[in-house]
Amino acid sequence: MINTKKDEQNKDKWYHKLRDKYRLVIMNDTTFEERLSFRLTRLNVFIALGTLSIVLIVLTTLLIAFTPLKEYIPGYTDVGLQQNVYRLSTKADSLEAAFRQQDLYMRTVRSILEGKPINDSIPQMQDSSINYDTLALDASAEDSALRAQYENQNRFDLYFNEDGELYADKGGNITCFTPLKGIVTTNFSLAENHYGVDIVAKKNETIKATLDGTVIFADWTVETGHVIAIQHTRNIISVYKHNSALLKKAGNYVKAGDPIAIIGESGELTTGPHLHFELWHNGTPVNPLNYMTF
Repeated sequence: MINTKKDEQNKDKWYHKLRDKYRLVIMNDTTFEERLSFRLTRLNVFIALGTLSIVLIVLTTLLIAFTPLKEYIPGYTDVGLQQNVYRLSTKADSLEAAFRQQDLYMRTVRSILEGKPINDSIPQMQDSSINYDTLALDASAEDSALRAQYENQNRFDLYFNEDGELYADKGGNITCFTPLKGIVTTNFSLAENHYGVDIVAKKNETIKATLDGTVIFADWTVETGHVIAIQHTRNIISVYKHNSALLKKAGNYVKAGDPIAIIGESGELTTGPHLHFELWHNGTPVNPLNYMTF
């Protein structure tokens, strides 16, 4: 019984101490003059410290949530990261499309330089997920009539004559500079897959650009030796093959009549010193004799 009473007295004493009043005095250490004086209780001190702690926590949370400071906390990412990812993804798609177009263009130019047909040298992409054998291709009478009419209207787009050669293209009048004065030994012939003319001239004769343009290819090939190709306006490309030396590099801008190469007999597909000259318009070979006199 005695111990129980003592415990209750101790509890009452601790509870009452929270309300005991104290005075906080700030004095001058030298003169002992009283500067400030505060009346405090333990309960007031606990309440003040608790309120101050809550306010600091709230302010810190707001500071981190609405300012860039949260980027320095592990686990948080950059605020504009999603926007940057979207922007980079869009740019990557654009670059991929541009790369595909550039690759198609380079394969077309390579086919021109190698003397191969354009349609045969560029593979056609097909969706492997579609089984084309199961597709129904039955055409109605109206569809067949429309197809026949369209084919009759467009069957002569390349305008082959009786000799199997191609007439002048539809690009209008073109004034070309003769790249080399000499004798034409082999004419233009689509039937024989000869997409240009062969001109024989004196040794070490200079070959000149036929039009203003930019050199898009200047390198060695096994079959046609030193080759140079120039991109002109109106989607025209001129090609000069079997040279002994090249005077221009890819990327150089040349004007009509500028020296670009020296006549030769380089490459496997040659029978002597000559120039094999080709002229292409919109991806189609045209007869250079329709535009110049050698």
